[in-house]
Amino acid sequence: MATEIRSFVEREGLKPGDRIGTEQELATQFGVSRPTLREGLRLLAGNHLIRSTQGRGGGIFVASTPNEGIGRNISDSIAAMLATESVSFGELLEARMVLEAPIAGLAAAAATVETADALDGFIAEASNAQPGDETFNAADAAFHETLAKATGNDLLMAFMRWVLDVLQPSLIKHVGARTSKRSILAQHRAIAAAVRANEVAGAEQAMRRHLEYLVEVLRRNDTAAG
Repeated sequence: MATEIRSFVEREGLKPGDRIGTEQELATQFGVSRPTLREGLRLLAGNHLIRSTQGRGGGIFVASTPNEGIGRNISDSIAAMLATESVSFGELLEARMVLEAPIAGLAAAAATVETADALDGFIAEASNAQPGDETFNAADAAFHETLAKATGNDLLMAFMRWVLDVLQPSLIKHVGARTSKRSILAQHRAIAAAVRANEVAGAEQAMRRHLEYLVEVLRRNDTAAG
């Protein structure tokens, strides 16, 4: 049932916020019992794909696209792992390196002038703030999100959500004050320059150096705390 509803949403071109219908309307439309329908709706709600509201004007609504739903599920799972200390910041940074270095390369291969200009713009925004400040954090997140979007791969963007939603905020609270603004900006400029020049290997290497720097900051912080 969940598959049929997802196919209907995609076929109709429905977007987040669009109304799908009421339980009764959908049960009639798909020719199934309401218990069968509810099981399908439960699966979709669990994957953050739909939401239900009661009362006048209520019904079943699209909550997110399938790829956004995947991203939310990954973020929720990793947030729970981090909260229960079943995964460490170091392990998450290792996973991030495996994910983001190739993303930087793919972004460089596909980058347009608009992408490169956007990256430079976020660097400029960050240069007027300090690590840990809301402005700096937002510009930093936007820089990495722009790289993921530049790949044109929605699934990679979904996989990147945990970095933006979970790891970045947590890492900032943990070691943000120990990072060097000059170092981070220099690393971002190296990535942006490689992307602008469509240098795949250069972008991957620059991103790897950036993440290795964060690993080193984390190591020094944990050593000092111990």
